[in-house]
Amino acid sequence: MDQRSLAELRNFYASFGLLPLPDGTNVSETALGGVPALEVAVPSADADAGTLLYLHGGGYVIGTARTGVPLTAALAAGTGLRALSLDYRLAPEHVFPAAVDDALAAYRALVDDTDPARVVLAGDSAGGGLALATLLAARDAGLPQPAGVVTFSGWFDLTLSGASLTGKESVDPVFDAADIREYADAYLPDGAGAGGLLASPLLADLRGLPPLLLQVGSHEVLLDDSTGLAARAAAADVEVALEVYPGSAHVFQHQHATEPTAARALARAAAFLVHRLEQDPGPADQTTRSAHV
Repeated sequence: MDQRSLAELRNFYASFGLLPLPDGTNVSETALGGVPALEVAVPSADADAGTLLYLHGGGYVIGTARTGVPLTAALAAGTGLRALSLDYRLAPEHVFPAAVDDALAAYRALVDDTDPARVVLAGDSAGGGLALATLLAARDAGLPQPAGVVTFSGWFDLTLSGASLTGKESVDPVFDAADIREYADAYLPDGAGAGGLLASPLLADLRGLPPLLLQVGSHEVLLDDSTGLAARAAAADVEVALEVYPGSAHVFQHQHATEPTAARALARAAAFLVHRLEQDPGPADQTTRSAHV
């Protein structure tokens, strides 16, 4: 990916940050674990209800905390949660594992200051993969898990093994397999570490992760990333819900203001997060939190 193409992509993707926000939304700069972030406050937000950490998409190469704000705000409005959109470092300037390091630092700071049972994560595309990588890194570091995670069109496999990468090219209006390969090459130069579990959470042992909701459109080359992760999570005894939206494209939830299917998907995602925050922790979770404290 040459510098001119990268600049053009970043300029184009910046337009996602201009999508409409719920009335009364306030966006302010902050930091979490030393990582820049935007706090997204909606009128219905209740600090005691919990905190949402959102990880934006963009193939680990484009996007910013600002481009994550519209979906962050929509989820905040649907849940009443305090919400933060993280500005993790991007490739090719900062290759793997920089994004994971930033997300883990932010998550560590969050659970150091907040009961993890009051924390949820969400992310789209690469941000969905980063959310799963963050859970795995947190587990391996002995940190407690959040109450639940939602992903929109998550990118979980940088080895690019899914049959949908080529099988869905004819109906995907956004990407083809070559596009996905280009992002992977920028994040993982020379393919280094593509099979690593923090680069490709699909390949990881998922035991001990919190409940997951995976939403994906049937018209996207990353379809198999979500279907494959759902199967792996189920085999690892992780509570997982997979929602495949027929005829929908990559991160169709961006169009929630005008498309009923996208609005319905976002409402279901918000309901899932609220439900997870209403659950009492089980004995294992209580033990984990006690040990952490």
